[in-house]
Amino acid sequence: MGTNPECAVHWIRKGMRLHDNPALLAAINFKNEQGKHVLLKPLYILDPHFRKFMRVGPNRWRFLQQSLEDLDKKFRALGSRLYIVRGKPEEVFPDLFKTWNMKLLTWEYDIEPYAKKRDVLIEDMAKDNKVKVEQHVSHTLYNTNLVLKANGGKAPMTYQKLVSVLESLPKPKPPLDAPTSLPKECQGVHHPVEHLVPSMEEMGLDGATIPPCKFPGGETEALKRLNKSLANKEWVRKFEKPNTAPNSLEPSTTVLSPYLKFGCLSVRLFYHELKKILATGPHAKPPVSLLGQIYWREFYYVVGSDTENFDKMKGNKICCQVDWDTNEKYLEAWAHGKTGYPFIDAIMRQLRLEGWIHHLARHAVACFLTRGDLYLSWEDGQGVFEELLLDADWAMNAGNWMWLSASAFFHQFFRVYSPVAFGKKTDKFGTYIKKYVPELVKYPVEYIYSPWEAPLSVQKTAGCVIGLDYPRRIVNHEEIHKKNIARLSAAYKRNKANNASQGSSSSSPSKKSSKSSPAESKAKRKSTTQTTLSFSKKKKE
Repeated sequence: MGTNPECAVHWIRKGMRLHDNPALLAAINFKNEQGKHVLLKPLYILDPHFRKFMRVGPNRWRFLQQSLEDLDKKFRALGSRLYIVRGKPEEVFPDLFKTWNMKLLTWEYDIEPYAKKRDVLIEDMAKDNKVKVEQHVSHTLYNTNLVLKANGGKAPMTYQKLVSVLESLPKPKPPLDAPTSLPKECQGVHHPVEHLVPSMEEMGLDGATIPPCKFPGGETEALKRLNKSLANKEWVRKFEKPNTAPNSLEPSTTVLSPYLKFGCLSVRLFYHELKKILATGPHAKPPVSLLGQIYWREFYYVVGSDTENFDKMKGNKICCQVDWDTNEKYLEAWAHGKTGYPFIDAIMRQLRLEGWIHHLARHAVACFLTRGDLYLSWEDGQGVFEELLLDADWAMNAGNWMWLSASAFFHQFFRVYSPVAFGKKTDKFGTYIKKYVPELVKYPVEYIYSPWEAPLSVQKTAGCVIGLDYPRRIVNHEEIHKKNIARLSAAYKRNKANNASQGSSSSSPSKKSSKSSPAESKAKRKSTTQTTLSFSKKKKE
């Protein structure tokens, strides 16, 4: 134990950055009993839990690998390095405590169920080995536990309530600067050959088959994208997310979400940079503004931290219990962009190819999978998004899927997106479809959203016969969405009856629970997570 120098370990999980990282700074500033700094060892553990139990596609593995490489370069520039250990945290830490001569272990607080159980276990192990532990809140803007406390010990169940609670709390402190140098005692690279950043091959990525990288991972790229996104101050002030196009060929929003998810970008830095710009003139307000997007993130983190089985239907006190269908054929067609509805298929193909899609595009495909057309469980969609999205975030993924399936938060289940009419609002010529569904590139504009309506002669001229070169639509939206509305209405009534018989105070959907104050109703109507402006108003489309 005495052969290795004393060290302070900063355990990196999501906070993949140097800027605004209080847990990292705590490790750097730590002093031993003699009042001296100790060796810094930034640590990342390749936990097999995520390979075994989480669906992670190639785009996200690559994003992680790139983020780790970027971190390693930054630490090496400071005279340190990133140490990568393979294995389960509870199995590798007992050895590291001793062989690394660890005196301090720091990490960023995490609200996810697996993380909370893991962290309690590691903290107990550390104490048994006389290693001091420090946890710091920096993945969210506010401490979720303090938000719950300020709301009487429970989660605020509406966006407006969440915002009012946040406004009662102290304002977020300014972000911390990234370290530009390390104390001499913190510097040093021990075990120079071991614990290297994994290669693309080790992450299971084949460079020849993985899609082109549109959104590189890492803190360097995150800060670059932040500066680019905020450069046009007028655009920032006027930004209203529902008014951005879901089918633009290039993103119509910031695409900062993957960098916030991995912690390559500090939400506190984003918040304070936004506040500076908003102070310069008139601006849009939450929930539709850019600031509003940060609050949506906080909303789902707070509710998710306080709700058992938040990512499941059963055992979830806030989720409507629905008799969803099971249909592997439908799920497979949806997940791979082969439903026969070009707008839906284009979105799902973009997701699989690039790892990111616009929030309204997510709304359209989520509604289609669940209450709108296929009547499959939101948990099925959650799993596919978990695999394919770069910004797949446990709390936001589950929360948004419950919302879009009208299982929680949003209860106007009768407002259904049209898989034909919705996309036409912002791309009447179908340019987006032609990019991601190239089979239809020669189709006339009048048939690009509903190719089954094209005469056979037109299909042959376009070189794409429906049912042969492109799938027939798997359901008839005009008919099926009406049946599904009736089915979901029946599910709501069953839930209401069950809650009444059990004397439940659950927030399961009912006419009573869906009522809001005028301010809340207005906020819901403009909500970025589900806006009524996005739904088709006709009963038949």
